[in-house]
Amino acid sequence: MRNYLQKLKSLMLVTALFMGTILVANAQNRTISGTVLDASLGDPVPGATVLVKGTTRGVATDLDGKFTLDIQSGDQVLVVSFVGYLTAEVEIGNQSTFTINLEEDIQSLEEAVVIGYGSQDKKEITSAVVGVKPEDFNKGNVSNPSQLLQGKVAGLSITKAGGDPNGGFNVRLRGLSTFGANSSPLVVLDGVIGASLDAVDPNDIASIDVLKDGSAAAIYGARGSSGVILITTKSGSKDGSTNVSFNTFASLSNATNMIDVLSPEEFVSRGGTDFGSETDWRDELLQQGYSYNANASISGGVGFTKYMASVNYRNNQGLIKGLGNERLNTRLNFSHGAFDNKLRLSVNLSFTNLDQDNVNQGAFRYATIYNPTAPIYESTEDAAKYGGYFQRSLTDFFNPVALINQQKFVSEEKNALAAFRLEYDILPSLTLSAQYSQDRKNVLQGSFWSKQDFSSGYGAGGSAQRTTHDNARRIFESTLRYETDLSRKLNMALLGGIGFQYQTNQGFNARSKQYLFDIGWDNLGAGSIRVGNFTDMSSYANEDQLNSAFGRANFNYDNILFFSASVRAETYSGFGANNQTGVFPAFSLGSDFTQIFDMGVFNQFKPRVSYGVTGNLPPSPTLALGYYGNGNRIDLDGNPLTTNDLYVGIIQNSNPNRDLKWETKKEFNVGVDFGLLNNKITGSVDYYTRNISDLLFNVPVTAGAPNPFDPGRFNTVANTWVNLADLRAAGFEFAAGVTDVKLGSVSWNPNVNFTLYQKTEIVSLSAGDLGFDELRFATPGSPGQNNNPIIYNRVGQTLGDFYAPILEGVSESGEYILSTDNPDEWQKVGNGLPKGEFGFANSFAWDKWTFNFFLRGVWGHDLYNSYRGFYENQDASSNSWNSVITDKTEYITSTPTYNSSYIENASFIKLDNMELGYNFDVKSKNVSSFRLYLAGQNLFQITGYTGIDPEARVTDMENGNAFTTALSPGLERRNTYFQVRTFTLGASITFK
Repeated sequence: MRNYLQKLKSLMLVTALFMGTILVANAQNRTISGTVLDASLGDPVPGATVLVKGTTRGVATDLDGKFTLDIQSGDQVLVVSFVGYLTAEVEIGNQSTFTINLEEDIQSLEEAVVIGYGSQDKKEITSAVVGVKPEDFNKGNVSNPSQLLQGKVAGLSITKAGGDPNGGFNVRLRGLSTFGANSSPLVVLDGVIGASLDAVDPNDIASIDVLKDGSAAAIYGARGSSGVILITTKSGSKDGSTNVSFNTFASLSNATNMIDVLSPEEFVSRGGTDFGSETDWRDELLQQGYSYNANASISGGVGFTKYMASVNYRNNQGLIKGLGNERLNTRLNFSHGAFDNKLRLSVNLSFTNLDQDNVNQGAFRYATIYNPTAPIYESTEDAAKYGGYFQRSLTDFFNPVALINQQKFVSEEKNALAAFRLEYDILPSLTLSAQYSQDRKNVLQGSFWSKQDFSSGYGAGGSAQRTTHDNARRIFESTLRYETDLSRKLNMALLGGIGFQYQTNQGFNARSKQYLFDIGWDNLGAGSIRVGNFTDMSSYANEDQLNSAFGRANFNYDNILFFSASVRAETYSGFGANNQTGVFPAFSLGSDFTQIFDMGVFNQFKPRVSYGVTGNLPPSPTLALGYYGNGNRIDLDGNPLTTNDLYVGIIQNSNPNRDLKWETKKEFNVGVDFGLLNNKITGSVDYYTRNISDLLFNVPVTAGAPNPFDPGRFNTVANTWVNLADLRAAGFEFAAGVTDVKLGSVSWNPNVNFTLYQKTEIVSLSAGDLGFDELRFATPGSPGQNNNPIIYNRVGQTLGDFYAPILEGVSESGEYILSTDNPDEWQKVGNGLPKGEFGFANSFAWDKWTFNFFLRGVWGHDLYNSYRGFYENQDASSNSWNSVITDKTEYITSTPTYNSSYIENASFIKLDNMELGYNFDVKSKNVSSFRLYLAGQNLFQITGYTGIDPEARVTDMENGNAFTTALSPGLERRNTYFQVRTFTLGASITFK
């Protein structure tokens, strides 16, 4: 019995141990479940990763944000992560179900960089791409979006000589990319390719991203050779709040850096004709420049719906009386998600009206060099014919006050942009999108010359002109995007798409003369003469189509190795029948070494290499065609008394070129992105080389000779568009910024960038059997200097070289001694393109005060000083032009003759912007922020240049051919608008 009881006790003990083991095992190996939600919206987060901390065991949440996970003994913490959210750690404990809320990672979202057809985390970028946020934008009286970036991006040059409020900005990325087609970067506004900068107000911009190298821009194919600027406008929030903001500023501007000229007394003492008055002609033209801006916006949203609407008004009155502009811009951005945000619709609408008043730009020249003893008005019989203004029949001698009062030039521009985008998530990792956009621009111009206008042919009886241009671009694009994890460490994102662009251009122009009264352009029929000088009638229309197919693949291996490849094929209707299709491939590779090695102070060190091929569209869709135009009038019977047999003949305006094709730019880039001391110091270094081939250009040919590009036919005109040149260039770029440097209680954020250019070399100037050793451009102008060009573009040399006779000295009688008077013997004396440029931005914060200033410099470029070239030390017998004062004023007696001394080094440093602001401590429940600021622009400059403005001139518009301007850099013309210094007082307030 005792043995039985002992056995029973043993059996019970074994059973208890067995049951206990099962219970313990069940306690150590159990299943948990949960839901991952967006903390602000409460929406599920599909695709979030749920891992057991310290292990590789984990799962991804489903479409409803749910997960189920087996855990083991010792598992204590769950790690939950998803792109765009802060990583959360949750203790497991004894819980079986979990609700986990993820907070948005604002810093991570800000690190997303917009690229072509999407965005990437900054860490994954393997091309030369730079993102600029609103806090980094230039401040003050900014009227054009390009001003926001001036000096901020290494390799991006934004220039405008003088202070004309109606003048545009010349934007170049990494120097010269073409000289016969479009040289400005492609603008992509909210996904709309080729949008005008006039379609967006600076206040509405949320971010600007610049695709600098060929691999980044190649996804845009034929339009990407000059780089790409991606602009993203503001959108509303989705937290159910509504924000109303109002920004306004007023600016005052004054002329600065005026060229010194002889006073009336000095002018007379040198033998100039004395008309008995003392007139400061520039003072008679100048006024206090005034600008006003107001911007109001409302934004908000709830759930999957967001909206933003804004109105922007600008009134900018220039320094010259009668010159200014008025702009009104309205914008509506709306987006909505349906079916749990699987279907997303967005609409972007903007409308801009721009009214400009201009004056004859020659007024700047005459205000500087007109006889200072001449009166503005005189009461003589001759003067009465010219409205009482003082006028004399001398060469190039026009009263500047009369010019701005008796001539009027206006422009009314309307721009409408509409974009509609639809996205649908077929699967969580597969998204289909479609976008349609229409960009329409209409320009209506009016020009008027009074009956009493002396400059338009000594009283031609008045003349008026009306011109209109209408441009419409329609684009449809559709993409399919797929992203998946090929393995635990390898992520792949694929993009494929098609695009169709259709563009139409049309316009009309009419001008008549001989008016009984000064009626103007609103009644052209009142002009009795409609043929001959100062008359015109013309119209035009053309269209083109661009069809595209493109694709891209991005790979991320464990955040260590990144690879991207893309290709775009495009067919353009404006090229020769045999060459209408181009293919533009690209690839890029990068690796973050800090994920592989211990890099010490570096927390990012990402070398990258890239290569890309891009193209360029021609400036007109008719270049390959032998298009026809109007010739001379033909009188069929030879009897001038009969007019019913008068007809206009037909002539061929261009020689066809059936072989005309794409320009091609091949760019290789190596770079490093770096971050030090926990990203307190960040930056990048890049070196690029580019080879540009088959550049489109209009070259001189012999009329009547066989046309080699249209066998069996002859040249009907003396020029033909061909694929002419091959160019080579290179450059080095550096950018770095430091975050939150503590200077006591002051926080300082400095950013610096600089670029070194290897100037563009001309490799060849040939097309088939047609070849040139050089192309000469840029004549100084009339009077007397319009025969000999001063820029020689020679094969094997750099583009934009100045040639001149060398000034060897001055004779005892004050005459120039020149090395030669034969232009073929002139020597190279300079170059109009810069060797380098830099930007240095500084931002300080103390308590509620902010202070910013920005320095910009350009060096290594030369300018032809046209004022010295024409008006330095006028002959003592001159009774018309005044003389500009130079170091030669005292001893030179000869009339200016072009020579090497007129080519000046124009390197400079400018204090472009400075701003002092104060953020008020707002206690109102309805106001979230209120700020006042005072800003100044162009406050000082350091330069040795003696002309009006040392800014580099990368183009020249006085060659008579708008398509050759890039071959004539470095000329400061006499009609340059005076420099402007501006002070701005502004306020911004946001309501909640």
